[in-house]
Amino acid sequence: MTRLAGGLIDRARNLNFTFDGRSYTGHPGDTLASALLANGVRLVGRSFKYHRPRGVFSAGSEEPNALVELRSGARKEPNTRATMAELYDGLEAASQNHVGPLGFDLLAVNDLFSPFFAAGFYYKTFMWPRAFWEKLYEPAIRRAAGLGSLSMQPDPDPYDKRFLHCDLLVIGGGAAGLSAALTAARAGARVILADEDFCLGGRLLAESHLLDDAPATEWVARVQAELAAQPNVRILRRTTVFGAFDHGVYGAVERVADHLPQPGAQVRQTLWRITARRAVLAAGAIERHIPFQNNDRPGIMLAGAMRAYANRWAASPARRVAIFTNNDDGHRTALDLAAKGVEIAAVIDPREGVRTQGDYPVIAGLVENAKGRLGLTAIKVAARGGSQWIDCDALGVSGGWNPNVHLSSHHRGRPVWDAALQAFLPAKDGPPGLICAGAVAGQGSTAAALCSGAGAALAALAELGFAVQMPDLPAAEDAPAGLRPLWHVPGKGRAWVDFQNDVTVKDIKLAHQENMRPVEHLKRWTTLGMATDQGKTANVTALAVMSELTGKPIPETGSTIFRPPYSGVSLSVLGGGDTGPHFRPRRLTPTHEWAVAQGAVFTEAGPWMRAQYFPRPGETTWRQTVDREVLATRKGVGICDVTTLGKVDVQGADAGEFLDRIYANAMKSLRIGMVRYGLMLREDGTAWDDGTCARLGDAHYVVTTTTANAGPVYRHMEFCRQCLWPELDVQLISTTDAWAQIAVAGPYARRLLERIVDGFDLSNGAFPFMACAELTVCGGLRARLFRISFSGELAYEIAVPARYGQALAERLIEQGADLGVTPYGTEALGVMRIEKGHAAGNELNGQTTAQMLGLGRMVSTRKDAVGAVMSRREGLAAERRVLVGLQPVDAADPVVAGAHLFAEGVPQDTSSDQGWISSACFSPHVGSAIGLGFLVDGAGRMGEVVVGANPLQGQTVRLRVVPAHFIAPQGERLRD
Repeated sequence: MTRLAGGLIDRARNLNFTFDGRSYTGHPGDTLASALLANGVRLVGRSFKYHRPRGVFSAGSEEPNALVELRSGARKEPNTRATMAELYDGLEAASQNHVGPLGFDLLAVNDLFSPFFAAGFYYKTFMWPRAFWEKLYEPAIRRAAGLGSLSMQPDPDPYDKRFLHCDLLVIGGGAAGLSAALTAARAGARVILADEDFCLGGRLLAESHLLDDAPATEWVARVQAELAAQPNVRILRRTTVFGAFDHGVYGAVERVADHLPQPGAQVRQTLWRITARRAVLAAGAIERHIPFQNNDRPGIMLAGAMRAYANRWAASPARRVAIFTNNDDGHRTALDLAAKGVEIAAVIDPREGVRTQGDYPVIAGLVENAKGRLGLTAIKVAARGGSQWIDCDALGVSGGWNPNVHLSSHHRGRPVWDAALQAFLPAKDGPPGLICAGAVAGQGSTAAALCSGAGAALAALAELGFAVQMPDLPAAEDAPAGLRPLWHVPGKGRAWVDFQNDVTVKDIKLAHQENMRPVEHLKRWTTLGMATDQGKTANVTALAVMSELTGKPIPETGSTIFRPPYSGVSLSVLGGGDTGPHFRPRRLTPTHEWAVAQGAVFTEAGPWMRAQYFPRPGETTWRQTVDREVLATRKGVGICDVTTLGKVDVQGADAGEFLDRIYANAMKSLRIGMVRYGLMLREDGTAWDDGTCARLGDAHYVVTTTTANAGPVYRHMEFCRQCLWPELDVQLISTTDAWAQIAVAGPYARRLLERIVDGFDLSNGAFPFMACAELTVCGGLRARLFRISFSGELAYEIAVPARYGQALAERLIEQGADLGVTPYGTEALGVMRIEKGHAAGNELNGQTTAQMLGLGRMVSTRKDAVGAVMSRREGLAAERRVLVGLQPVDAADPVVAGAHLFAEGVPQDTSSDQGWISSACFSPHVGSAIGLGFLVDGAGRMGEVVVGANPLQGQTVRLRVVPAHFIAPQGERLRD
């Protein structure tokens, strides 16, 4: 055990947890990483490529090594940083990326073959022989890809997405962030303070510095209390701001219940969309390491992290440690550890004239090598007097600090090199309204960070018109870092730059040798900075190594920029809980409850749930049900809810002119009380949507669209009205949800409707095919009636206010009992429209033209319309594939939608492809499967036999080309 005295943990309570099946004990306030270190656990995982042993490396979200799986069963979560996992009683954790025991990983054999896995090996190796890719290379790569494992079960936890607005968003709860939030709160601004830790304070919690001669934690507690008491301040702990987006929008994830065994009644995580007028980035800095041979041994970690574990969590990775540093910060770690009783074997510092600041030896030299595959046992130190091995169980490394510039780069801002700090500072052209403060702005001392944070808040709020005053700040340390750049220790062995991806100094040298010198190429050639840490601990060091190789300064070598997310964000929280039935909102038709009572089976149609078919007792297959519904409608009368069709009211003096420009065919000439079938084209001339246009008055039209295109067509019409032709006097309103609409089809349709309409003449002479009218039904209920048919039968569509939809369906069933009225669903509707040869969504798939659909004559040449000119392009006008009907030669054979069409006896390849089948069904009227499809020169090939090829199922079916109208080709039934 290496638990030290002091710290911010609650020693009065014990928390039991397991790691790789073994039981351990920690305390409230611990992270999983600190608890493991306190229990003497140094080996926590394996690296990605070579499966080398890895230990805890840092203390924050930059952790590249200690990635673990948390929990079990459906709640198992891979790739969680042990440094960010707050300990709770009963926590289950497991190491990942190894085969066999963690201490004896069978895939560690990869390390022996490392010469074959050098930078870019996958680009070179997997190109030859070509035949190996599909059967050998790709399966092997897929098996090896990724870290950790998924439960393959649905995530059982709830998630949420919410919105916040503020005057000032402060990102980071350290010295600069607290100072900024305090300044803004006292000015009365609406403030959000977000920090990814479960405690505010940042590095102040990890240091032994005093503020006003008192522990820094006392000042942090006072500021927290004042902020919590302010009604204009919201504190979001456990919240990572992962992205800066347009218009002052920031994405953040709050881990609401990740620190609890079960979320209980609350959500597990919340996705926040924060709109901030101004923001202060106070994200601090990340310490960088110094690569040397075998610097990845478990027990080698960042010196600042070692200090944080000692001061905040009262944990040490070992009882005897050494420090390797090129700046004064490493000596602070040595002093704090020594004060807590940890033996300091040596501080290795290559700077000239450095003297000991405490009771520990200082060696002017470099660490060259390390021993201890599963845990550090000794380091090799090179000094002027020669080399020596020093026994130690842990080594803290400090190579300086890199400002955490990630969010400032999210608008393509490129970080700026600062020669004095030997680090990149935030971009000058970062997100608008974002001001950087504290260590991220190069103000690394505590005093400088406090002043910088307050100053950033002053500047931001002054722009917004707030009267702001600089607060009284506590006296704090303001010592310089005393940095001497040291980017790596030269040597023959492998020195690790990126621990997670096993990228070494040699890999960077090889990338330079192979001319992969631009930083973007370097990253992809070596896999540097990929995976979960996104280069937080490796990028700058790698750029410095490349700079040495090219002989160019680091700023000329270049730098990568960062994109959201700052750290990993789960897909579950990005979905905001929209899973299962909540994946997207389901719209229910007015007759939904009635259809449920009728035993309907439902299907998704766009955003709607529609009745697919209505099974009855004794029917064992859906085909039996659908065949019955089709035949009952064709022989008697059937009803179907068609409310989901898009409905748009178009009104105004120029409504006819407007619709003339929207539709390919003429609409302005439509007579009042009549309906016309209409075709819309995309701007490129391709067929887009079909529907009807009914004229109810001199300046009043009602347009219907397909269910799937209801929203897009309405948006298109509004765009045309507002942007293309704003001079037209026309108004639009979507009435899809306002009217329930029911199709009544079949030979007895007129007889049924006559029983519910109020004194309206439905005879053929008074109300012919394609007529429409406003009337009343059922004793005074206002309604609209359209005589239109998509089934080929005598048919009507009757619309009533939506709240009366179910009552209308019930009344129709009641009044039509003696007529054998039958409800039918979308399957029967589809069968009947295919039997009629009516094009629908499968035919209007974005790659067909009016000519192909047999509707070429509808594209008027007497007027202009959206897409009309483009539809006459030579390539479209010369299209030879046209819509035909297809019927199997052998009535027992299937017709499969998607199958391609070929002439008999020709090779079945793209050069001889003559079309495809767009829709297919079984027709009880024909007595076999039938289909609609597009065939080259189809109109002149009636009676010819072609082949429908379905390679996915290994089928080839001989099909006879027939007219697309399988029933009543002259339309005699619908006009009866």
